[in-house]
Amino acid sequence: MKKIRTRFAPSPTGKMHVGNLRTALYTYLIAKHGGGDFVLRIEDTDQERFVEEALDIIYRTLDATGLIPDEGPDKDGGYGPYVQSERVKSGLYKKYAEELIEKGEAYYCFCDEERLASLRQEVGGKEISVYDKHCLHLSKEEIQEKFDANLPYVIRINIPNEGETTFHDEIYGDISQPNEELDDMILIKSDGYPTYNFANVIDDHLMGITHVVRGNEYLSSAPKYTRLYNALGWEEPKYIHCPLITNEDHQKLSKRSGHSSYEDLIEQGFVPEAVVNFVALLGWSSPDNQEIFSLEQLVESFDYKHISKSPAVFDMVKLRWMNGEYLKSMDFDTFYQNAEPYIKKVISKDLDLKKIAALVKTRIETYPDLCEMIDFFEEVPEYEIEMYQNKRNKCNPEKSLSILKEVLPLLEKQEDYSNDALFSMLKQYGEEKGYKIGLVMWPIRTAVSGKRMTPGGATEIMEIIGKEESLKRIQSGIDKLQ
Repeated sequence: MKKIRTRFAPSPTGKMHVGNLRTALYTYLIAKHGGGDFVLRIEDTDQERFVEEALDIIYRTLDATGLIPDEGPDKDGGYGPYVQSERVKSGLYKKYAEELIEKGEAYYCFCDEERLASLRQEVGGKEISVYDKHCLHLSKEEIQEKFDANLPYVIRINIPNEGETTFHDEIYGDISQPNEELDDMILIKSDGYPTYNFANVIDDHLMGITHVVRGNEYLSSAPKYTRLYNALGWEEPKYIHCPLITNEDHQKLSKRSGHSSYEDLIEQGFVPEAVVNFVALLGWSSPDNQEIFSLEQLVESFDYKHISKSPAVFDMVKLRWMNGEYLKSMDFDTFYQNAEPYIKKVISKDLDLKKIAALVKTRIETYPDLCEMIDFFEEVPEYEIEMYQNKRNKCNPEKSLSILKEVLPLLEKQEDYSNDALFSMLKQYGEEKGYKIGLVMWPIRTAVSGKRMTPGGATEIMEIIGKEESLKRIQSGIDKLQ
């Protein structure tokens, strides 16, 4: 059996879109699940859209997500170069295009912009342009005359007008299209560069690629690939087209959504492992409905035959939940290292930030969530006395005032402000008064935090802010209630 070889072939034109990341991930998983090779190839033939920084983004993203190529521009496996512009310089694509001309499968086209514009027509509200094979029947002498006159030209594939072309996809099955609907697409542009489709076919064949993963928006152009493979006399790789990714409103996930790229998600406080896990489930699911996967587990479980045809919804609620699960299971030192910059955004006081991080670790879904959760450690926000009302604990502002007045002198005498010591002392106070511990803690926690919901209890908060600040905040609570 032939060794599996897959490739991720991004064009460096900007950020790493979620759809591109999914392509990279599925490509990696197919290779690794089958014990094969994962190849990185840079497709930079569209020089007008080329962005230098986008190359760094590609390398950084693959590195951060663990999708490490076995071969690529910086790791030659004998199939290089792995950058298309470097392959162009060798005359590789032109050579194959000229071979197709000799076989009658392609031809030179000298039509100018004005003539091509005259071929445009509107069909169903869409403007389309189908080339009319005008240059197909030029004689060798006519072609030579145009060369001698230095007229610009392209090379087009010669698709017959009769019959149909059938393309096979591993997910969608056989797709047939009448040849008369297929345009004589350009193989070599007037600047000498190959078109994306032509370079793709040549490179995939020469690099021994066995499986190609793409978005299903390319299905309509798929028969053109079959025509090229047939014309060249080569075996096609297996094609796996993935479903569309939509937003919650079932519209295509656009770049303006704010979370369409890997960089957007990392900036919003998501961790790479959670993003990879989530992206894996955008169109694929495990037969046993497992949802949390490490990359190693994905390699073991991934079977592309379970990729769905239905559009995959980018569910932000699910991604947030999943990210929270990763934060919960993360080792504390790694969590703290990532959380510290966010904590320092809202806390400038000399407090034990690690203790604060420990309180929020299991309570947040993304790192930025902690800012609003812990800002009270810096300063108590303005709050209404209704906050002291709690039906479950049978607490109200009057009862709260009474408790705060009674515990203030006890807290002034207390030397040990550790959580355990404070809890023990306040529990004893409650027992003496016949109060349940919840009733004692509610007014204290409200006074020291000014919030209805906090990541820790009253005594955990007091341990962090210390004796002086605790007493000051409780006195302020008493003043407010009076």
